[in-house]
Amino acid sequence: MTDAGGSSTLVLVEALQLPKPGSRRQVIVTITDVARQAGVAASTVSYVLSGKRSISSATRDRVQEAVRVLGYRPNASARALASNRSNVIALVIPLRAGMHVPVLMQFATAVVTTARRFDHDVLLLTADEGRSGLERVSQSALVDALVVMDVELHDERVPLLRELPMPSVLIGIPADTEGLTCIDLDFFAAAEQCVDHLADLGHHEIALLGTPSAVYERQTGFAARTVAGFQAAAERRGIAGIETPCESTFEAVLETVGDLLREHPGITGVVIQNEPIIGPLLDVLRRLGRRVPEDMSLMAICADDVAVRQVPQLSSVTLPADEIGQQAVETLIAKLDSDLGPGVTLMPAQLTARASTSTAP
Repeated sequence: MTDAGGSSTLVLVEALQLPKPGSRRQVIVTITDVARQAGVAASTVSYVLSGKRSISSATRDRVQEAVRVLGYRPNASARALASNRSNVIALVIPLRAGMHVPVLMQFATAVVTTARRFDHDVLLLTADEGRSGLERVSQSALVDALVVMDVELHDERVPLLRELPMPSVLIGIPADTEGLTCIDLDFFAAAEQCVDHLADLGHHEIALLGTPSAVYERQTGFAARTVAGFQAAAERRGIAGIETPCESTFEAVLETVGDLLREHPGITGVVIQNEPIIGPLLDVLRRLGRRVPEDMSLMAICADDVAVRQVPQLSSVTLPADEIGQQAVETLIAKLDSDLGPGVTLMPAQLTARASTSTAP
């Protein structure tokens, strides 16, 4: 098809099935049907729907009325063609050592669900390719924008994200956030709240059972900020705070907790930032003759549903994966559609006291 200027115009057709009057048989409504109903050329309908050319208000009104009468809806592909977009977001989650996949999938589910609300699909990238992976994706024209997870304090991907022409949002916060859009839980404040809660209950020696050591070795942002908040709050409250990584197996929990309590027998409170060890830790404490909360108060930074499934239910600071994933996509869509500038969003830490914490013995 050619327009008045002689250039080629591709019209993408969406089929919408509608029942014929007096029949159960369904018919296909196309952009040509809309053009016929409005008394205009199909290319004119395309221009009205895409906004790519100026059309008189009278003609535009006729086309829009025909769209309404026939119930025609341009599909996502047509909109993508009109806007020169793929309507695909890349979600970059490199699967590395020490990562807890169920938590990552909570974030991924929230990203996918929110993206669909905006008629966008999600390309999931799990290979740990660093900078080269982002370069490959950006050069492929497969995606319009990036959501990047597992962000390290000195992440090699950050300089490239500043240079790429496509927008990005990081779920996680590097040390240098200049020119970036980032969102995450305020892990520093989360750790502070945990320490303050235990200190208010009279605990004078507490421990942070953290992520597997590989996460700390990579200087992953959320883990580093949790340790920093834990240390700052312990110093502010004048109590002893001990941090230790913990691998996510029962044997590792048994060994780590056994060593910890032998070296620091005065510990009466534990903060957990390692969701897979919560169940094993409760079992280990029972084996060691430590009752919760009578002898040992426990609290965690984790999803609420994980905290309330335990016996006893855990005091916790919630990890709002759904809210973070949703806001990341909403922010990304806003960046695609406007000149929204960079910035850092810290989701507030919210502590809920439950049965696993009580006054120090």
